[in-house]
Amino acid sequence: MLRIHFTGDDLAGVRMAARPDALWETILSFHRLRDRRGALVYGAWRSESRARLNGETRLLGALVPTRGYFPDFLTPPQGLDSLDAGLQAVRATPPARVHTELALLATSRPGGAPLPGWARDLAEGRQEPFGRLIGALRGYHRAAIEPYWSHIEARVEADRAVRGRALLDGGADELLASLPPVLRWRAPVLEADYPVDRELRLDGRGLLLQPSYFCRGTPVVLRDPDLPPVLVYPVTHTDAPVSGPVDPGSSPLGRLVGHTRCAVLTAIGHGGTTSELARRAGVSLASASQHAGVLRDAGLVVTLRQGSSVLHTLTPLGAALLHGGGAQPGRQPQPAVQRRQPQRRRYARNGPVTS
Repeated sequence: MLRIHFTGDDLAGVRMAARPDALWETILSFHRLRDRRGALVYGAWRSESRARLNGETRLLGALVPTRGYFPDFLTPPQGLDSLDAGLQAVRATPPARVHTELALLATSRPGGAPLPGWARDLAEGRQEPFGRLIGALRGYHRAAIEPYWSHIEARVEADRAVRGRALLDGGADELLASLPPVLRWRAPVLEADYPVDRELRLDGRGLLLQPSYFCRGTPVVLRDPDLPPVLVYPVTHTDAPVSGPVDPGSSPLGRLVGHTRCAVLTAIGHGGTTSELARRAGVSLASASQHAGVLRDAGLVVTLRQGSSVLHTLTPLGAALLHGGGAQPGRQPQPAVQRRQPQRRRYARNGPVTS
């Protein structure tokens, strides 16, 4: 059982991660790559990713076992900024911390199997093994995460929208109660089933909530209680990740307002900035802004300014049109088709797209 203890200051310090964390997704996806569960969501991704991988799995497997402990230094907070920032933080890990965490890893390996030679050199603070590790992490991310990043972002943004609405409706207490069923909020303690017994006391530091596409089954926390507290939890899956643009096909709403405008309206969902709409709908920033303006003039969208950006949300009329038009609330909007279709010609319905 995992039990996270909150004080009043911790409730005030609860915050949502702004985006997926590149290194958390990398490490957790490595777990998904090696198990057979969740075939509906991860099956095609496993096949496609394995075909692109070279020797990264052998090297990473020494530090990331199929279950149990893996070193905290592999998922620094800078991974939330970008992959490059996260890898720089991994390389800059103090040698004493690397030594401590790899020693802990060695004691937790099945049968007491020793670490490979390069990992023991890493524990001794040598830089050459760090180069190998960084190269393996980058190569794995390029093969297994990068092609699906836009889909991962969309699912995390959808989760953030749900949590944001809960926070607006009922504050931090409602936000924690809205988390997926694997987490149970029994104030002032957040509980979850866990492989081992853990008591995490926040002690006024707050908590970063990090939704993750590749987290499955149980949430994850850092083992070292002195590190900044973060709770990684699984998003709700509705479909499998796809790489590259996908044709949305025909829909009644699409035929009424046009496929691109339908994609932008769907992308607004529970709210989003213009850049988020562009990314979700697969259109340019200028196109997203133009279509949002048309939808606003039609009374379907309200636009509010937040600092240097604007936030678009649906009006009740816009939500009724979207949901009545056959779109599924919370479902990932697919990128819009950019080419023009001749008038008076039927739109072709494309088959499923695979990598």
